[in-house]
Amino acid sequence: MIFIKQRKLNRLKNFDYSSSGYYFITICTKGREEYFGNIIGNKMILNKYGEIVKKCWFKIPEHFDNVELNEFIIMPNHIHGIIIIKYTNQPVGNDPCVVPINNNQVGHGGPTLQKYIDGVNKKQFPRFNKRIWQKSYYDHIIRTEYSLFQIRQYIIGNPSKWISDRNNLINTVIKITKTPS
Repeated sequence: MIFIKQRKLNRLKNFDYSSSGYYFITICTKGREEYFGNIIGNKMILNKYGEIVKKCWFKIPEHFDNVELNEFIIMPNHIHGIIIIKYTNQPVGNDPCVVPINNNQVGHGGPTLQKYIDGVNKKQFPRFNKRIWQKSYYDHIIRTEYSLFQIRQYIIGNPSKWISDRNNLINTVIKITKTPS
């Protein structure tokens, strides 16, 4: 018997990701490779690829009328950001879609969170002939003011915590190679 590894579903089942609200997202590079710059003195210093990601992120509202951007940070190998989807009665953006929720229900007809992320996630870089982003991304639906405040603080403080960040491969190597006393 052959066992095929099932990919973990990251999205909340039966949730309409085209609905209005605040969404916290994290997108990591494939293999956690550090493409976007370095942390120096607890501050992220972007290189030219980090600048490309930054420009692409800030262009999302130009493509989707019902989107606002909130707190955002680019790290050496991932990005964190808050996307706000505003409700409209009509399909909006460059690629409107009808979103199935359950058997017969559909969302309001606007693009889903995935469509907004694709704008950043599918960006090609001249130096690379390969996909630089991992296949999926993390999202969290922000439901309270307190949660919004906590997530904003997390994003703002992320560079100062880089040395212990689980996405920092150097930190991971140190943990793996450290032998118990």
